[in-house]
Amino acid sequence: MARILLIDDDASLLDVLALACEDAGHEVTRASDGQSGLEKITATKPDAVISDVNMPGIDGFSLCKKLRESGNQVPLILLTSRDNEIDEALGLELGADDYVPKPFSTRVLLARVQSLLRRETARKGGAPAPTPANTLAHGGLALDADRLEVTFQEKPIVVTVTEFRLLEAMIQRPGIVFSRTRLLEILRGDDTVVAERIIDTYVRRLRRKMEAIDPAFDRIETVVGAGYRWKE
Repeated sequence: MARILLIDDDASLLDVLALACEDAGHEVTRASDGQSGLEKITATKPDAVISDVNMPGIDGFSLCKKLRESGNQVPLILLTSRDNEIDEALGLELGADDYVPKPFSTRVLLARVQSLLRRETARKGGAPAPTPANTLAHGGLALDADRLEVTFQEKPIVVTVTEFRLLEAMIQRPGIVFSRTRLLEILRGDDTVVAERIIDTYVRRLRRKMEAIDPAFDRIETVVGAGYRWKE
């Protein structure tokens, strides 16, 4: 059982999230704003935090920034009703572990929480997760589509759903160049209007995560004027 802190000024959404987390076997603590959320993080030391972005006072972005600047690396998922690639990029650059736009499926949200918890267990030296029977692997990278989990050189790394899909698309066809437009079509799967340059943000984050394990990582190659590819 994990201790989950939920932060949102929408009481009805807090009720829904709390019920879903408790049904999944987690212990839930609530906070109705960012300030009280920060205080509860310090007091209760939760295993994971789910926070809304749009709150009065200390919003989700400010909460994330304060945590990371203080050295607190508690797994953090940001929720927002704003479908804006700039907001998404900002949240990820500030150090959020995942970013989930509303409306969302509680099942998917809980899967992301569980993935983050497993990563933390592995990082702290706990028992590693069993090797999945059906993985997609190439160049030291292994993807488990059922759990939305990624390992690189047998070390777990945390990725967002979007980052997972980007990696999945590229390693399924190593050597093939994907334009930003094509990657957006794969990632979004709808008619949402999104600036193509958001792909650069995802690629930059993925490279940093891989380089933290292998400083010589160069598998994600930029093809000037064309896009990106996973090197064979």
